[in-house]
Amino acid sequence: MVNVDTVYQRVLAIANKEQRGYITPLEFNLLANQAQLEIFESYFVELNQALAMPGNESEYSDIVKTLNEKISIFKTRANLTKSGSFFKYPSDIYKLGTLWYAKTGLLEDGVEIQEINEDELLDYYNSPLTKPNKSRPLYIRRVEDIRIISAAAITSGVSCSYTKKPTKVEWGYVVVDEQALYNAGSSENFELHVSEETTLVMKILGLAGIVIQRQELMALGQQQA
Repeated sequence: MVNVDTVYQRVLAIANKEQRGYITPLEFNLLANQAQLEIFESYFVELNQALAMPGNESEYSDIVKTLNEKISIFKTRANLTKSGSFFKYPSDIYKLGTLWYAKTGLLEDGVEIQEINEDELLDYYNSPLTKPNKSRPLYIRRVEDIRIISAAAITSGVSCSYTKKPTKVEWGYVVVDEQALYNAGSSENFELHVSEETTLVMKILGLAGIVIQRQELMALGQQQA
């Protein structure tokens, strides 16, 4: 987790140094959320690239390990609720993981639900070995929801693992003598790994039209320390 006030103060200090004017809390919050989402989404692109790279396995395994560590912050579980004939995704889902069905509600008593495509369903029904039932349920992923297929209808006991979207960042404040003062109680920090602080500052500055090299940013941080 990265403290939102720390990032904002660093951004303000550099904007002031570059004589680019004041970045308001509203502007910062908009840029901060965009920056966080872009960094978050880059993890999956970089992970796919690293996994596809030939050559030195140990070198790329370190990259994969680091990216998985950063992504793991956003991995969670949730019980799914049924609406009509379909189960709804969690409201904050980014990437679906595994689905389970547990009649007792306990994961250790459950079975994994296998994903299939719509055009495979008939083949599964026609084979006694793969015909869906509560011990061997199937699911079809749809844009807005999930269809779960079983001989007897499943109405509850379904859960999933998933990667969630980052929580919205907010630099909260109160106005005192026409000045915006940081209010930790109404603020929301970045959910990104703590190592992303400098990357966040640079990306927010870039989105605000202020280009600065990482070396310059690190040097400025040492001067302020």
